[in-house]
Amino acid sequence: MRLLLVEDDLVQVNSLKPVLSKAGYAVEVAMDGLDGAFRIREEEFDAIVLDLGLPKRSGLDLLQDMREAKNDTPVLVLTARDTWQERVDGLKAGADDYLGKPYHVEELIARLEALIRRKYGQSSPELQHAGVRLNQDSQSALDSSENQHDLTGVEFKLLRYLMLNPGKVISKTQLSEHVYEEEQLRDSNVIEVYINRLRQRFGKEFIKTLRGQGYRLKD
Repeated sequence: MRLLLVEDDLVQVNSLKPVLSKAGYAVEVAMDGLDGAFRIREEEFDAIVLDLGLPKRSGLDLLQDMREAKNDTPVLVLTARDTWQERVDGLKAGADDYLGKPYHVEELIARLEALIRRKYGQSSPELQHAGVRLNQDSQSALDSSENQHDLTGVEFKLLRYLMLNPGKVISKTQLSEHVYEEEQLRDSNVIEVYINRLRQRFGKEFIKTLRGQGYRLKD
């Protein structure tokens, strides 16, 4: 999952980014409202964590511009703990959820996962497809024979993205962007290596290759 964190507090960024990465997110960071607006306009994300109190341009302005442009990416707004009016303004501007500062990282991750499940039409935190069941908390999966597979970080990110998009053809570029952060983007051949690892775990036919297009889970 590709996540944009728009936050100007470097201490918060440095503490939050590695935790989000460990939870399976490819995290990009914008430190002010102008950079945040540019990234939102030019790039695609699965979710956005947005602080409203940003320099150069407010988070509320960014949110309003997003929704006016018909950008429906889920947004979790971060607000000061006691500013109820700020929370109301954020929700009215189009935020999907909010979290007051200070907050527990575990709650932030749980809220993000709920927003992303809603975006992809998933009601359960456990993803299922063709007999494979993915536990997002433990980053492990059960195959059709009930054998448990503890996944590597990359395997988990790839499998989760494919299972959130059943029936869709996903290109190597799309997979790479949703698995790796910008400075870590890998050659598409590396993606193929991890796809083959998933096939070894869940069966050769579980992930189909469409030559020149990408990959799709079996029907």
